[in-house]
Amino acid sequence: MSRTAFRFAMPDAVRITGRSSSITNSFVNGIVPIIKPTAEQVDEALAVLGMEDGVVCAYCGDTATEWDHLRPLVREQKPTGYIHEIHNLVPACGKCNQSKGNQEWRTWMFGPARLSPATRGIAGLAQRAEVLERYAQWGEPTRVDFADAAGHELWEKHWANHAAILQLMREAESTAALIRARIAAAERGA
Repeated sequence: MSRTAFRFAMPDAVRITGRSSSITNSFVNGIVPIIKPTAEQVDEALAVLGMEDGVVCAYCGDTATEWDHLRPLVREQKPTGYIHEIHNLVPACGKCNQSKGNQEWRTWMFGPARLSPATRGIAGLAQRAEVLERYAQWGEPTRVDFADAAGHELWEKHWANHAAILQLMREAESTAALIRARIAAAERGA
């Protein structure tokens, strides 16, 4: 690539509050049970997905690098009740997993999201969706009422901790803005 073809761009300023969704995901993932599947369950899941001869991304067919939650664990900053288990996991590539986020898989797959299979022009989406529908029906996913299981007082404490951390992040953002302004003023005066 020639030097003229490469355009220089400064990185965007990092915002402390820009990581609030990561904090929320941590608060949910920190309480969601993990049920490790047996080898037989993994084999059965891959058979339902038609992947006996090779594991690929269930959404686009690219090389699978991870397992994605077919049904999201977090929606509107609260747990959906689904857990980490084979009935809620499908092989995925990093592009699809990151792009899908907490969206419903079918809406995302056929929608305009950046890096969704439809946006990338992946062929055979209707067939992939049929396979995913069969997979979604294959086993009953566990769904937990976390608030009920934890008890009201403990559940409220957990989310009060979450709110306190988000408030501290907002305060830290204000402090960081003051620091940036003072550094900029000092640079101009130097």
